[in-house]
Amino acid sequence: MAAIGRIELVVPATAIDLNGHVNNVQYVQWMQDAAMTHSAELGWSQERFASIGRTWIIRSHAIEYQHAAYLGEIIAILTWVGDFRKFRSLRKYKFVRPGDGVVLATAETLFIFCDLHTGRPVTIPPEVWEAYTVVAPADEP
Repeated sequence: MAAIGRIELVVPATAIDLNGHVNNVQYVQWMQDAAMTHSAELGWSQERFASIGRTWIIRSHAIEYQHAAYLGEIIAILTWVGDFRKFRSLRKYKFVRPGDGVVLATAETLFIFCDLHTGRPVTIPPEVWEAYTVVAPADEP
């Protein structure tokens, strides 16, 4: 399984704001989509987490926008785990326009591993640890 996940999409009209480019909040939705897709590819879908009574809750997001994206453009979203601790994980993202290689944005999300019913943090079990590879900064795309 790939340590670095990748999804590609074509920017739809629904993602465009009054300024004529992708709305900033759309990036957060795409971050979630990329994270969930990558996690499922590694064997941990939302359903599997729910089956063990666990879930990931978002503590924070950080996004740095570097260039705008526009209607009809193809965007690649790369995602990987940058850090894994007792009950938290830092997931990173890079938004790239494959046509010219321009980095549109970089981002990260701090996830907290929680009990699905109480919402309280719990220790990440070994079977979850084993599914994810932490990508060192020197190996980031």
